[in-house]
Amino acid sequence: MRTERPRVALVVPALALALLSGCGANDDEAPETPKTATGSLEQLAEKAKCDPNVQTDAEELRQANCKTGYGRYILTTFATDRGLREWINEANDYGGSYLVGRKWVASGDAKVVESLRGRLGGTVETAPEHHSGGGDDGGGSDSGGHGDSEGHDGEGHSGHPEKS
Repeated sequence: MRTERPRVALVVPALALALLSGCGANDDEAPETPKTATGSLEQLAEKAKCDPNVQTDAEELRQANCKTGYGRYILTTFATDRGLREWINEANDYGGSYLVGRKWVASGDAKVVESLRGRLGGTVETAPEHHSGGGDDGGGSDSGGHGDSEGHDGEGHSGHPEKS
């Protein structure tokens, strides 16, 4: 047993040193990304320096269009974490960039999402583009997606970034 104690004695200080040096390595990034914001749609919009144009005001989610110097984005808040995750899972089918916080998401171009991260914190999620516009026309049921816009003004009603 005596041969094991010196090994443990060496491992503990080495582990502590690794943990301490690991913490210091990210000090340069800390000022750039604040703690993930929380709050209502209006509170998040204020932190993002957005005058929210509310498009959807429902029990399960609230959604607003916003503009910055970097471009336009959609800010959405959810009543539940599950509602957020279901929305993200569906949105991933359409591609795009999303800044995700607890019960909120901002969707837009990658440069807009990255600029918002400096104000709101959160995690950037990027989904690959699946619909390229020219794909095969196999007559499947996935050929329209959110094409039904009856009764809507057509501007971001689904909460997904508009494709050009």
